[in-house]
Amino acid sequence: MVSQISAALITFVLLFFLRKIFVIKKKGRSAESTKKLPPGPKKIPIIGNLHQLAGKSLHHSLHQLSQQYGEIMSLQLGSIPTLVVSSADAAREIFRDHDLVFSGRPPLYAATKISFNCSSTSFAPYGEYWREVRKILVTELLSTKRVQDFEAVRDAEVCRMIDRITACSATSTVVDLSSLALSLSNNVVRCVAFGNKGDGDDDETMKFNEILHQAQHLMGEPNLADVFPRLAWINKVNGLDARLEKTFKDIDSFFNKVMEEHLAEHSRHEHDEEDEEDIVHTLLRIQKDPNQTSMPLTNQHIKGVLVDVFIAGSDTSAATIIWTMAELIKNPNAMRKAQLEVRQLMNGKEKVSESDLPQLKYLKMVIKEALRFHPPAPLLVPRETTDKCTVGGYDIPAKTRVFINAVAIGRDRRAWEKPGEFWPERFWESEVDYRGNHYELIPFGAGRRGCPGMNFAAPLVELAVANLLYRFEWRLPAGMGVEDVDMDEAFGITIHKKAPLCLVASILPN
Repeated sequence: MVSQISAALITFVLLFFLRKIFVIKKKGRSAESTKKLPPGPKKIPIIGNLHQLAGKSLHHSLHQLSQQYGEIMSLQLGSIPTLVVSSADAAREIFRDHDLVFSGRPPLYAATKISFNCSSTSFAPYGEYWREVRKILVTELLSTKRVQDFEAVRDAEVCRMIDRITACSATSTVVDLSSLALSLSNNVVRCVAFGNKGDGDDDETMKFNEILHQAQHLMGEPNLADVFPRLAWINKVNGLDARLEKTFKDIDSFFNKVMEEHLAEHSRHEHDEEDEEDIVHTLLRIQKDPNQTSMPLTNQHIKGVLVDVFIAGSDTSAATIIWTMAELIKNPNAMRKAQLEVRQLMNGKEKVSESDLPQLKYLKMVIKEALRFHPPAPLLVPRETTDKCTVGGYDIPAKTRVFINAVAIGRDRRAWEKPGEFWPERFWESEVDYRGNHYELIPFGAGRRGCPGMNFAAPLVELAVANLLYRFEWRLPAGMGVEDVDMDEAFGITIHKKAPLCLVASILPN
C-alpha cells in the first residue's frame, strides 16, 4: 500500500501542508484528549499509521499490530480514524451490544461506483433502502426454499466439473482446480440469476466473468481516496477513474441486455410458477408490483443487487473450495480421513448428492477449518460507526471506520487450541459454526449486516469438495512436495490463492 500512495502523498504535502493542517490537527487533538481511545501505535503527521501497513496484506499487517497493541486497536489511516477488532470477545461485545451503531458502511471509492452508487446490500448505508433490499434477498432470493430449488443447478454444474477432471485424468494432465472452481461457481450463479443454461464457456459469458474479475480486483485494490477523500481527484490522473468507468460501463451494458431480454420474455408469456423464476425475473416482478415493497425498486437498484449476487456469491464459493483443497493436499492425513468418510458413506454410488451431505461430519469440519484459516473476506466488509459508543471501556467516536479482522479472530489463542495448525478435529465435540452465532468463527460476519448469502454458498462448497474427494485421488505434479505449495494470497475484496492450485487427479478404481 505504501508504495502505491507515496507519490500522491508528496503531492498532498505540497498542496495542503500550508493550509492550516496543523491548526486543524491541534483542534482535533484537544478534542480527543477528553476521550479514552483504544491503544494503538504512534502516528506521524498527515499519513497517521499508513507507514505501518507495509506487509504483504492488510489483514496480516493489522494482525501483527494487534498482537502488540491489543484486541481493540485505534489507528489513523490518512485522515480516517479507524478501529481494528481482533478477538472473539471484542467481536461478541460489538455484535451483541452495539450492532446498530456498527451497522454503517463507509463510502469506499471503487465500491461506490461498481455497486451502482451503493445500491448493493453489501455497500448500502444502513437505512430504509438497505432494510428493504435485504428483506427481498432473504425472503425472495436466498430463502431456504429458494436455495433448495436450485439444487438441480448445483448438481449439474458439479457433474460438469467432474467430467472435465475425468478427461484430464485419462491422460494424467495437470488439473487447474482454481480455474475449474471459479468456472463452477460462476456458472451456478449465472444460471440462478439469469436462467441461462449451457456450458458457460461461450464468449459472452467468459467476457462477463473477466469483467467481474476486474471489478473484484478494483474494489480490493488500495485506493488513495479511501484514506484521503479530498485527494479523490488523483484517480483522474493515475488512470483509476478510467479503469473504473470502463468496468462499470461493461457491467451496466451487460445487465441492461439481460434485463431487456427478461422483459421481452415476460411480455411473451407470464410465469405461472414463481418457483421457476430466476433472480432477474423475481426482481423485475417485484419492481412491477408496488405493493411488494415500501419504496420503488429502480433498475439501478436491481443492478446493485446483481453485483452482490455475482461478486459475493461466486467469488466466496470458489475461494473456499480452493483453500480447502489446498489445505488438504498439504495435510495428507486430513485428506485421507475425509476421503474415507465419503467413500464409506457412498459405497460405490456414482456421485455424492446433496441429500448425503448431512452425514459427512468430517467433511463439514474440514470446511469449517478452511474458513477459520482462510475467511473469504479477511476483514469482512468495512463498517462505520453511526454514533459514538463505548466498547471494552474505550470511547469510539461516530464516523470511525471499523475493520473486523476475521483472520485474527480465527487465530486468537484465547479462543482456539493450536490456532496455527490446520486441524479439523478441533470441531469434533464443538458446536461452533460459521453462521454468525459463534464469534470466534465469523467468516461471513455477524449481526444484522452479516452475509445473507452463506446459505447459498455452503451447499455448493460442500457438494463440490465431497465429489472431488470421492471421485479422485489427488497428488502434486512430479517434483513437487507439500512444502512447495504456494499459499500466498492475491489482492481483492475476496482473497483468492495467488498461484493457481494445479494437481494431478487419478480416477478412483472400482
